[in-house]
Amino acid sequence: METNSNSKALQQNSFMNGLTTFFSNYVILLPIILLVIVWTLIAPNFMTYANWMNILRQVSMIAILAAGAFFIMATGDFDLGLASVVGLTGCVFAKLMVDFGWSPATAGAVAVAIGLLTGIVNGCMVTIFSIPAFIATLGMQYICRGLCYVVTNSYPISGVPESIGWIGRGYLFDTIPWPVVFMIVIYIAVAFVASRTRFGRFVYAVGGNAEAAYLSGINAKRIKRIVFTLGGLAAAIAGIILVSRLSSGQPTGGTGWEFKAVIAVVMGGVSLTGGKGKPIGVALGAVLVGILENGMTLLNINSYYQQVVQGVVLVCAIGFDVFKTQRQAASK
Repeated sequence: METNSNSKALQQNSFMNGLTTFFSNYVILLPIILLVIVWTLIAPNFMTYANWMNILRQVSMIAILAAGAFFIMATGDFDLGLASVVGLTGCVFAKLMVDFGWSPATAGAVAVAIGLLTGIVNGCMVTIFSIPAFIATLGMQYICRGLCYVVTNSYPISGVPESIGWIGRGYLFDTIPWPVVFMIVIYIAVAFVASRTRFGRFVYAVGGNAEAAYLSGINAKRIKRIVFTLGGLAAAIAGIILVSRLSSGQPTGGTGWEFKAVIAVVMGGVSLTGGKGKPIGVALGAVLVGILENGMTLLNINSYYQQVVQGVVLVCAIGFDVFKTQRQAASK
């Protein structure tokens, strides 16, 4: 009898420890659940299938951008230019198809190449020329946004081929929006890379302590160049989806998305100092951003007030991360 009672106690302790670890890793679930309850009670039509598919479709592009930002922030750096890269790659994608008659596949390949190039340039500025990531990527933000207006002459590029409509507006099996499918596939890949590959371990090591990682034989500069390049790739993918979604290339495309991506990453549990966080948490952070925006839209809250709320959420998320980091440092 005593053996059975000890076994049950161990099982209970194991369950509670597992539950505590789960909510510690994915604390983002708590505000999501709370927000869903609140919007269900006060926002009309919130808990409908059509609305949730709309939320996921809108979230998908931010989530893809946040997937690229995840690797960068996991190394302890920032990329403030990702949203402008979304706009630039989208405008180039649309212009090549509309004005030059290029096929969507070729135009998409060029757009992806441009996204990769911006990431490579950012990585080189940070690692080779020792320019702080904040300054380097802020400069890239202005360069890419300026090029958006140069490429489009400040006007939207309309008339993109209908053949690309499925990318941003189509459904898989007439049920799941294709952008959501792309988001899921990307996060499966990111989660695998982060947790199951040597590169993923190196990313966390560089973010945790770049000097110790270097002394361990890890080429920290090379890792940083790769993560910035991945950020550019994610931005290009989001840019292509955005063009398909809007049926046009917009010079203002992606404006403000860098902050939404940062909110998603930080709310998802990635530390500002790097070395911590899980991709699934980042995806949930993007979902939280989408749920917050959707509920406020259903309640007809002015878009300017929505920006205020998003700013408050960003400050609170960063403040919570700083508080958690300081408390962990004090406990050691």
